[in-house]
Amino acid sequence: MTEALSPNDTIPWLIQGGMGIAISGWPLARAVSSLGQLGVVSGTAIDNVFVRRLQDRGIDDELQRALDSFPAQRVVVDIVGKYGSVRRTGSTPYRSLPALTHASTGRSIDAIVLASFIEVKLAKMGHRGQVGINLLTKVQLPTAATLCGAILAGVDYVLMGAGVPTHIPGVLEQLTRGEPVDLPLSVTGASSDHPATSLHFDPTPYLGSDVLTRPRFVGIVSSHVLAAALAKRSNGPVDGFVVERPTAGGHNAPPRGSFGVDDAGNPQYGDRDVVDFDALAGLGKPFWIGGGITSAEQVRAAFSLGASGVQVGTLFAYCNESGMDPELRRRVLHELKTGTVEVKTSLRASSTGYPFKVASVSETISEPSVYAERARKCDLGYLREAYLQPDGSTGYRCAAEPVGAYVRKGGSLDATDGSTCLCNGLMSTCGLGQFRADGRREPPIVTSGDYINDLRQLLVGRDSYNASDVVAHLSAGVDAALNGDASFTS
Repeated sequence: MTEALSPNDTIPWLIQGGMGIAISGWPLARAVSSLGQLGVVSGTAIDNVFVRRLQDRGIDDELQRALDSFPAQRVVVDIVGKYGSVRRTGSTPYRSLPALTHASTGRSIDAIVLASFIEVKLAKMGHRGQVGINLLTKVQLPTAATLCGAILAGVDYVLMGAGVPTHIPGVLEQLTRGEPVDLPLSVTGASSDHPATSLHFDPTPYLGSDVLTRPRFVGIVSSHVLAAALAKRSNGPVDGFVVERPTAGGHNAPPRGSFGVDDAGNPQYGDRDVVDFDALAGLGKPFWIGGGITSAEQVRAAFSLGASGVQVGTLFAYCNESGMDPELRRRVLHELKTGTVEVKTSLRASSTGYPFKVASVSETISEPSVYAERARKCDLGYLREAYLQPDGSTGYRCAAEPVGAYVRKGGSLDATDGSTCLCNGLMSTCGLGQFRADGRREPPIVTSGDYINDLRQLLVGRDSYNASDVVAHLSAGVDAALNGDASFTS
């Protein structure tokens, strides 16, 4: 039927979505990989995730083994000495790494490489399964260092969306050979040949004696058109695609062309956004369907369209192994069992300009009063826009920073309306939110796919569930596809 159904093939039928920040952490990825599927860690903000975990949890035996295996021990000594020597208590603020810029060097880059290495290494411990890492093309500054650390740890797959990462396949090959790389940096106001639009990274200081293996590259796209463009224009091999429908959580691709919104403000997708699966299959690469996959029947339907399998995020986001703050996870599951959780596709929340899913959950940014009470602050800076200043230097701005500062930097006042600091909000969602001077913690923001209420299928007779329950819940669809059972329903 498809490559995924061959008993001798290593292509998984299930990809666990790479949900950031740290919702798809190493415990979740390890659990899914141990079940023979593709567990995926999120690479978003991995450097500050790592140093904040050090401050909260210290170093246990597993982490120590991972640290001991990092090729550049001087980096371990420096980062652990700086951030892991003293435990954080109570409402004491975290010591964070400085926001990255194009000129960042030294400890800032070291921390990214080490953090990415550790996340993948921990995810791969205790089993022989495959592990992937997910990155956002829009988050450009840490990309090369994150990929370097993941490759050093033996990552099997790299998955990237939120853009068209045509340069990444070639970068993977160069890093695997231990060669320096140059990546593009989008700088508003600068021509494509301007020196500011190029980022250089040299992996040499982190290399050990091990022979490195190039991971498979899977592009996350919203259409067969983008898949074809990525396959044609990339500077190296593309090994597959995840075609992500607009029902998926997190960032969504905007509708193609002009579009309207419904009564709730959600963007309306049209005929141009419908995926031609025959055209996608014609590219000759395995592909997985993501967005709204919550049942075995939907898995079977994906195979019937020629897919190698599915990508699933929302069902895994609320399992016991997920990185979501346990108290927040319990609250969401309780609200699901006692009512309905609404998900809105916000056109304003993300400073990237991409639509972003926001779940209506009590005591989170989705509540207007919580949003209004939060002081605007941009101190992590992963989603900042680089721009060319009048003196020719590169500056950084974000629509979620204080309004006056953003406007002084040339930003549009209109862009600040409803903009949310996803960096701080999502860091709080995974239990690592910053404490401010008044002792209050950054409020979380919850992102989920449109079909979050389908989680009730996994909550019958219980208040929580494991990653293994998700795999078991969906696997009947694979059996039906293998047996050619066209009448199968879940």
